[in-house]
Amino acid sequence: MVLIVNENYDDAGHEDPGHPERPSRTNAARSAIADLHLGSDLVTAPFRVASRAELLLVHHGNYLDELGAFCYDGGGDIDQDTYATYDSWEIAKSAAGAGLSVIDAMRARDDAVGFVVTRPPGHHALADRAMGFCLLNNVAIAAAALVRRGERVLVLDWDVHHGNGTQQIFWNNPEVLYVSTHQSPLFPGSGFAGEVGGWNAIDRTVNIPLPSGATGDILQRALEELAAPVIEDFAPTWVLVSAGFDAHRADPMAELQLTSGDFAGLAHLATSFAHQPGRVAMFLEGGYDLDALRDSLHATLAAALGATTSTESRSNGGPGAEEVTRAARERRAAIEALHILETSERAP
Repeated sequence: MVLIVNENYDDAGHEDPGHPERPSRTNAARSAIADLHLGSDLVTAPFRVASRAELLLVHHGNYLDELGAFCYDGGGDIDQDTYATYDSWEIAKSAAGAGLSVIDAMRARDDAVGFVVTRPPGHHALADRAMGFCLLNNVAIAAAALVRRGERVLVLDWDVHHGNGTQQIFWNNPEVLYVSTHQSPLFPGSGFAGEVGGWNAIDRTVNIPLPSGATGDILQRALEELAAPVIEDFAPTWVLVSAGFDAHRADPMAELQLTSGDFAGLAHLATSFAHQPGRVAMFLEGGYDLDALRDSLHATLAAALGATTSTESRSNGGPGAEEVTRAARERRAAIEALHILETSERAP
């Protein structure tokens, strides 16, 4: 397998001094890729900027206009967590274009894993609002472009925070299955197990909230028991991963206890969900301890490529087993309730 990454773009202009979402994050990610020593098995997709038409597959036109104008007026704080600078609009469009370019390069072959080194991250960005460090929803834009080509897309989100933006965008779309593991309670306060999708997409959302201190064995079990059967029935033709690494035990933003070895296990699981080889692309989301980000991404990509590398041991023994059982029960109850309502509304 080869690794396809996006051509580097200058993200230094999107920075707020002291903010945890900073340019050194992409530097750490690039270092993780260099640590793989792939030589000719590392392929760079060409640089491109997402077009307005591609952004409109996901975002409202008024929001795009307002965000661009806000940036060109000098930027500032959008909310207590999210900022933009003069350069952020062009950088965000380049981040969205990077995902599309990697997907295009992958579609031309069947022996590749894709990794999109992007910032700002995307999975909190709503159709009409920036939030949670995110301006444009990069993974959603790529997923929507694939759906437009007739693909069925699994978005697997293992960031420690729930991807509320991605869930909202595809809430009623039966061609996208959104699966999220995340710490709860935690920002943004969504992602409950009973959130299972809209009327046209019942069971197309799988949320797995986990408690503080949960370890990799709990997360792996939850994906295998709750998500894998749904994924198998859905039969995705593409798997896009919102690959956040802030669930690592060293990350300052949350309290899950994953190791780089756990992320390698998640990568193996993600590739097993793919309909065929060469259809797994990962998008950088969170990860704010630079050493943990570098080590975890290195382990993730090595596992996805089928390479051997030394990693931390997988974590185990943390809390969360009861929460997984409860999540399964809440999911079943929510799906049954929706089906009952659907039947009653259709009755004469």
